[in-house]
Amino acid sequence: MDHRSISELMTRDVASVRIDTPFKEIARTLMEHNVSAVPVLDDAGRPAGIVSEADLLRKAADRSDLSGRTPLPHLEAWERAKAEGRTAGEVMSAPAVCARPEWTVVEAARLMAVQNIKRLPVVDETDTLLGIVSRADLLRVFLRQDRAIREEITHDVLAVTLGLAPSDVTVEVTEGQVYLRGTVDDSTLIPVLVRLCTSVDGVVSVSERLKYRTDHTGAAVLHAGNGAMP
Repeated sequence: MDHRSISELMTRDVASVRIDTPFKEIARTLMEHNVSAVPVLDDAGRPAGIVSEADLLRKAADRSDLSGRTPLPHLEAWERAKAEGRTAGEVMSAPAVCARPEWTVVEAARLMAVQNIKRLPVVDETDTLLGIVSRADLLRVFLRQDRAIREEITHDVLAVTLGLAPSDVTVEVTEGQVYLRGTVDDSTLIPVLVRLCTSVDGVVSVSERLKYRTDHTGAAVLHAGNGAMP
């Protein structure tokens, strides 16, 4: 059972700028490529930072509003330095937080959440830029067809990982929602099965109506299951 790798999801044809790229050329690059941010590369082609629309807009926000309708925002010293910046190196957010192409969707999503960022430049072992992956790219795993999700759960989770026969547990998938029915030998298998199904790329939720022949004490028990089932 494998998560999709970043190399399968990233954009390879990446617009970028250099550290000495002038402010107006950065804005032009964003507009021409219809993107909201681009990596800033050093002379070796390694990401030194990211420059976004938000970085550029600090310059506009820091200017006086002659109409008086909006107050001048308070900027910290580092924000004011960016607002006064003239090149990519002066306005970019740095250092660049990067991913590797072999990373999984889970690893990239966690890093984005921890760092509160929207995109990750993808680099090789020499830190040379290979591509870029965004939140939208990671969400593409939820566009997987229900049939593909069902086949992965049936084969990789049930048969290969847990050694269950097709007659033990039936799997239905509707709009990424997984429904499990059947009987397993031991009650301890149920949370494991649910957790493994949840980890499959494209799964939105997992509900089960599973019975077990014995619980961990060896007593015969009928398990009612959890979650709504169609």
